[in-house]
Amino acid sequence: MIAVIDYGAGNVGSLLAALAKHTSEVIFTGDPHALRAADAAILPGDGAFGATMDALRTRELLPAISEIITDGKPFLGICVGMQILFEGSDEFGATRGLGIFAGEVTRFKGTSRVPHIGWTKLEILRDHGFVSGLSASEYAYFMHSHRAPVVRATAARADNEGAFSAVVAERNVMGTQFHPEKSQATGARLLANFVKGTTHGTPSHCSA
Repeated sequence: MIAVIDYGAGNVGSLLAALAKHTSEVIFTGDPHALRAADAAILPGDGAFGATMDALRTRELLPAISEIITDGKPFLGICVGMQILFEGSDEFGATRGLGIFAGEVTRFKGTSRVPHIGWTKLEILRDHGFVSGLSASEYAYFMHSHRAPVVRATAARADNEGAFSAVVAERNVMGTQFHPEKSQATGARLLANFVKGTTHGTPSHCSA
């Protein structure tokens, strides 16, 4: 069972519909107990970094998320859901994240496009089951004003007058800066890979 985390923000209808094409084993829940009982979890992101962390904390979802990750269950963060996997963000003041990945999320500076909106090419950097099957000519649809740095866990990067993490994937923890459900074939492949990892083992084919 995959739990899509309800923390009171965003419209997840399109994500749930996209997941339904790959599995019927999905629940949308804000219950920490149901989250802990799931085999995998997805945190859909919509909104500001600090507000997201506050909502997860208020609903007592942060301990359950940490347990899922520590227990080795597949976890996918989308948009700000990926950003909170980093150490922190400067959005509306410094806010601490989960610290799964090193580095700070910062606002785009010195670029002509803020927010960064539109189709942008992905550059695959490392092997991991989550990005299996993606070609060198994949594009995803972005809409964001803050960027996560390129780090060891970056599986794919994109460019907006400077490189940033578009996909992170290390062991059982994955994230996309873009919304897979809005990124057509590229997003569908990533969701299919994630679902496959929940039923056939974590998609953890990653380089050291």
